[in-house]
Amino acid sequence: MSFCRLLRRAFSTATATATATQPKPKSIRAISEDLYRERNLKLLVRKFKESSEIYRFRTKSPIYEETVRRLATAKRFNAIEEMLEHQKKYPDFADEGFAVRILSLYGKAGMFDNAQKVFDEMPERNCSRTVLSFNALMGACVNSKRFDMAEKIFKEVPEKLSVEPDLVSYNILIKAFCKMGSFDSAVSVLETMKKKGVKPDVITFNTILDCLYGNQRFSDAEKIWGVMVEKNVVPDIRSYNAKLMGLALEKRSKEGAELVEELRSSGVEPDVFSFNALIKGFVGEGNLEEAKRWYGELVKSGCAPDKWTFETLVPFACEKGDVEYGFELCKDIFQRRRLASAAMLQPVVDGLVKASMIEQAKELVRLGNTNCYKRFNLKLPADE
Repeated sequence: MSFCRLLRRAFSTATATATATQPKPKSIRAISEDLYRERNLKLLVRKFKESSEIYRFRTKSPIYEETVRRLATAKRFNAIEEMLEHQKKYPDFADEGFAVRILSLYGKAGMFDNAQKVFDEMPERNCSRTVLSFNALMGACVNSKRFDMAEKIFKEVPEKLSVEPDLVSYNILIKAFCKMGSFDSAVSVLETMKKKGVKPDVITFNTILDCLYGNQRFSDAEKIWGVMVEKNVVPDIRSYNAKLMGLALEKRSKEGAELVEELRSSGVEPDVFSFNALIKGFVGEGNLEEAKRWYGELVKSGCAPDKWTFETLVPFACEKGDVEYGFELCKDIFQRRRLASAAMLQPVVDGLVKASMIEQAKELVRLGNTNCYKRFNLKLPADE
């Protein structure tokens, strides 16, 4: 065998051995799971930045969303800035969609000034600014609770960029006005939209209806409902839920119950928010029997009662002296693994003891202190 062939064989063997010993690159799923399990937030940021070197990782918006959410919950805003500023080094930042993601993440973290900075830097990085990034900046105002800035940006930016606001732009502006409590300004946007030839959709109306019904401006809300019908915009379950809450606040829960029955007969199924509104209404009117009935309807419908359901109903049951029903609700809380507070559960224990229902009180303490998802440190009064 010639020396050249021996050399080639030796080289190919060495290459194959080296390739075989190299670890396989981690999948994006494995990286995501590793980030999710990482409890050390400094390490989390470091791992995130390292993973950002992989192009496919940078296409996964949910990983970005979840990581920023965790850091924001922990109030680690410097860490969010470190992580998101790092993203500007990649060529992806010249793509408006990627830049909008970074801008929006800053907004969701409540870091409006950083979001504004991203928007301002886009031209320097050869990134075009269209109505997409304009809407993202508007959204960042609302998410950062800088509602006054939303109106200012809406007035100034479109002319500077030669951008025409679209339906999404107007919907965000309406939401900002509603959050500020400027209800009349929110309603006036509908007239502006009409002049500009922008047709409102169900989101437009639902935002205003939530605002008006929720702030006990029932008659004004009914007028907007009339405009919605007039414009052939079909109300959805969220529209009806807003009306149900309005009826609850007006102490007109009987009408709310009739509305739910009308919905059912027309093929529209109420959701947990519909039932919660009815329960809230009957609680507000001091009617425990009707509140209990609609809780039963909620469960029968296949909807799952949420934290808000129990926070409304359990204290009311105790207030009315029906600790046995309060006990049944608490068992439902543990069975469904719902989050609750010891401050809500302890009065049920105390009420059971006072009613000489000692075994039930002991069971509730046991459930509260030994369940596998949250310990409540409940106590029998005699233990104190």
